[in-house]
Amino acid sequence: MPLTQDPGSALAATDRPDPATPADAPADAPAKLIFGLVAAQLGVCIAVFTPIVVTLALRVAQIVPEAERGAALGKVLSVGALLALVGNPLFGALSDRTTSRFGRRRPWLVGGMAVAAVGLTVVGLGSSVTTLLVGWAIAQLGCNAALCMVTACIPDLIPEHQRGRVSGMVGMMLSVSMVAGSFLAQLFTENMALAFVVPAVVGVLGVCVLAAVMPDRPARAESVASYGLREFLHSFWVNPRKNPDYSWNFASRFLVFIGIACVTSYQVYFLMDRLGVAEGEVASKMFTTTLVTVGGVVVGSLAGGWLSDATGRRKPFVLASAFVIGIGLLLIATAGTFGMFLFAVAVFGFGEGLYLAVDVALAAAVLPDPETAAKDMGVLNIANALPQSLVPMLAPFVLAIGGGGNYGALFLVGGIAAAVGAALVQLIRSVR
Repeated sequence: MPLTQDPGSALAATDRPDPATPADAPADAPAKLIFGLVAAQLGVCIAVFTPIVVTLALRVAQIVPEAERGAALGKVLSVGALLALVGNPLFGALSDRTTSRFGRRRPWLVGGMAVAAVGLTVVGLGSSVTTLLVGWAIAQLGCNAALCMVTACIPDLIPEHQRGRVSGMVGMMLSVSMVAGSFLAQLFTENMALAFVVPAVVGVLGVCVLAAVMPDRPARAESVASYGLREFLHSFWVNPRKNPDYSWNFASRFLVFIGIACVTSYQVYFLMDRLGVAEGEVASKMFTTTLVTVGGVVVGSLAGGWLSDATGRRKPFVLASAFVIGIGLLLIATAGTFGMFLFAVAVFGFGEGLYLAVDVALAAAVLPDPETAAKDMGVLNIANALPQSLVPMLAPFVLAIGGGGNYGALFLVGGIAAAVGAALVQLIRSVR
């Protein structure tokens, strides 16, 4: 997603460098701005991932019969995920062209999260799958508008020498939000409306913190380029003939995330259908599950990033991570107790963390043009998000094999997809 960057915007409305500092040394971004970015990312991620991980599945289970809930959840999640794909490049481009006196990011940041709060409230109060679908679509569009603005603020407002650390802190909030969201979900098991409204309020508060401390200039009217359907569609395209390594990385990432999405989308129903966890206990079990998974992700990410940098190699770690993800999926598929399930998701989380740490470095090495890095990374992110839509649409057919509830087949398909994705990495020539 192309982002317009003003080299001077990182210093706008901030303190001037200390006189003792060399004149050519860039000033650090103020701590309150970094805190605002972290708070906004955490708040929006809690609002959007709490339903994805726990509460949306429970809400669907309240409305439809047991035999229909897998397909109903797939319909709601897939529509939301498709809108999320469209929302990121669309809202980014519109923000770049916003000339409001409130700035070009702030209106979309606060407005997007306000719209998301309305959508989440509709989901919490709705009484039909159609209502849930509409509410979740609104929530996804709003949350993605807000998340897009948080991402845009990093090149806008953070000087280059701080971007790695700030990006790391902001990125970690995704994992933290899953733990926090699962904790909130178990507090409001008896009141599903609050289980959606409270995370929405947390999201609104988070973006308000950032909006209050961020310097934000409007786009200059004379520099605003035209934007239409052609420009929007072109932002998704990277020529595979000219950039084969980039294309292989896209395909590899897509297949690995198919395997990951098999777990994130259906672990609630696995607990209920395979392990016999009562509906009233699901939120508590999912909090424990998410805590263990995130722990594995953090360990895998730190270990993979350090070892990959130390050896200067990327592809062997992608292969290893996909192998671990596959083992984790196999263990989940055969788990007969909650303890075995926790061990399985810990292994799965370690593989996921190992993959995420190394794949970002690999992706950065195969970008077609450093000048369009934001747009090209945005296209790669489609490979992360699209499986969230496709897996829920296709999973009911796999689950129906052998009479229904065939989670072993679902996780086997995910494991095969991850293995094929890892193999495709070997076709990348420019990275070791």
